[in-house]
Amino acid sequence: MATENGSESQDEKDPLMQTNPDENNYHQSVTVAKKREPELKLYHWTQSFNSQKVRLAVAEKGLRCEEYDVSLPLSEHNEPWFMRLNPAGEVPVLVHKDNVLCDPTHIMDYLEENFNDEGTPRLVPEEGSRYYLRVQHYRELLDSLPMDAYTHGCILHPEITVDSHIPAYAATSIRAQIGSTQSELERLAEQNPDLKDAYKAKQRRLKSKLFDHDNMKYLKKLLDELEGVMDQVETELQRRVEETPDEGSPSWLCGDFFSMADVSLAVTLHRLEFLGLSRRYWGNGLRANVETYYGRAVERPAFRRVLGHVNNILISAVLPVAFRVARKNAPALVGTTLLVGFLGGAAYLAFLFVKKRLASLS
Repeated sequence: MATENGSESQDEKDPLMQTNPDENNYHQSVTVAKKREPELKLYHWTQSFNSQKVRLAVAEKGLRCEEYDVSLPLSEHNEPWFMRLNPAGEVPVLVHKDNVLCDPTHIMDYLEENFNDEGTPRLVPEEGSRYYLRVQHYRELLDSLPMDAYTHGCILHPEITVDSHIPAYAATSIRAQIGSTQSELERLAEQNPDLKDAYKAKQRRLKSKLFDHDNMKYLKKLLDELEGVMDQVETELQRRVEETPDEGSPSWLCGDFFSMADVSLAVTLHRLEFLGLSRRYWGNGLRANVETYYGRAVERPAFRRVLGHVNNILISAVLPVAFRVARKNAPALVGTTLLVGFLGGAAYLAFLFVKKRLASLS
């Protein structure tokens, strides 16, 4: 089982190798991983909650994985090539040999079942062990949370959040994008007859889902129900504190090892903080165990690699989109960039000339 590792230097040296949190086994794990060629391909989006869970599981297991960014703001998940990969048009998608997996829970189970050789940390205890049912219980509890409803609801109704990392213009932007996505799916359905049913089904799901997520009464009900889940987590963490009273022997949600339940919990807490909901559920004396837990989780090397930069929405979403748009429109943008650069340079030289003349006159 994995425990915590604070090795910063190795974290920087091996950006593709994910850390085995047990420091004694870390170097051995990296050596084994380096001998393997990447067998896994993961199609994901940085801001996607389910993508984040899968990427964190990959990172915690120390697996080599080729990652392909599928931009949701650019609607790349609606493009025919991706819809043929996953007819639901959703990330993440894992490809391993002839296997294509589209459900995040199935993906993580698949990783656990197929990548469990020596040196690869287990994130799910052996079935029949005292910890197995505990891990599975909290996985199911946390994975049942309607995170897409929380996310869309907080974007559409920022008044319910505090210190959200989502910019204020996002609500207007996403409402406009919803309308354009509906028409885009209709167009793609006409252009790709073989995918017509898939596009129509996605259009129906999107319309129904976003209607619910824009319902303030429904959203408040979901957030109230989340209080009960957080209470369960706080109680379970308190049990771990009582089991390991000595300082220097921290434990995680289900024991003294970082499990798949911790993957779900750590990413859930990160998303709640991102949405501006963290003050409602922990901090300032409220659910102190959750607060302490999250403070330790964000320091894990794998967490830092996968989620350490995600709260900066400009870097994680806007800039990659801008560069991708630039590549798609290279000829026009190159000409525009050269013109702007020329005019800017000329203006700067004129400024220096005038400044020099004024200095000489004085």
